[in-house]
Amino acid sequence: MTSVIEVDDLTFTYPKAASPAVTGMDFTVEKGEVFGFLGPSGAGKSTTQKILIGLLTGHGGAARVWGRQPADWGDDYYARIGVSFELPNHYLKLTGLENLEFFASLYPGPTADPMELMERVGLADAAHTRVGKYSKGMQMRLVFIRALLHRPELLFLDEPTSGMDPRNARTVKEMISELRDEGRTIFLTTHDMTTAEQLCDRVAFVVDGRIAALDTPAEHKLSRSRRVVRVTYRDGDRLSEREFAMDGLVDDPEFRALLTTSTVEALHSQEADLEDVFIDVTGRSLR
Repeated sequence: MTSVIEVDDLTFTYPKAASPAVTGMDFTVEKGEVFGFLGPSGAGKSTTQKILIGLLTGHGGAARVWGRQPADWGDDYYARIGVSFELPNHYLKLTGLENLEFFASLYPGPTADPMELMERVGLADAAHTRVGKYSKGMQMRLVFIRALLHRPELLFLDEPTSGMDPRNARTVKEMISELRDEGRTIFLTTHDMTTAEQLCDRVAFVVDGRIAALDTPAEHKLSRSRRVVRVTYRDGDRLSEREFAMDGLVDDPEFRALLTTSTVEALHSQEADLEDVFIDVTGRSLR
């Protein structure tokens, strides 16, 4: 795999700030990867993303995209990346379609059909409605597809499903998975562990401007899992539960007896979820 983003000993301090927003951060993002950047508010996620997008300069260390610092790229950089911000920023007096058509006109190359994108995220019926009348969820869907107009190679998505109902959130997640399957690279900033687990190939836990842990969602969870199996079974007319050690389970006579003499309703390994791992690793809550 080829690295699209390389961050080495990245540091950044805002003017008059008492402490750095980012301190000694290191990571890479590979081509065709969905890279999750998770942490609570104020952890340094947005600052790092703004540096990579080219909105902030004056950092220490290196933040390279396709081998070059964002500031070293010209206008071509913004033809290759797409950005979806958590806070929608549209022209509220224009319709949804007019917003997309305007932004599409800014790119020199071919762009996707705005109406096809609006239809995909359930906004076709509101295409000719002024964006000022859109709900937050509708505006979030619009800003998401706006980032896709010019078919970028690299996408920066900040809380892409924020404010959406489960159905529309699922559509956006499906589209992100499709983009990954097409070979696009996605840098996903969120504090939503469910979204991260469903979409991300690797997840970085960020706290106090640094990465506290970085691995695949599965490895994160296994690192803090209890090696036991919980069996839910019927004991007469009621449900009961027992736990058995996972190691040596096949030779455990009590486990085998339970399987043969009772009606087993469910078997569950006791793996941690990502939020449990985050709290354990960082000592912090996500909220």
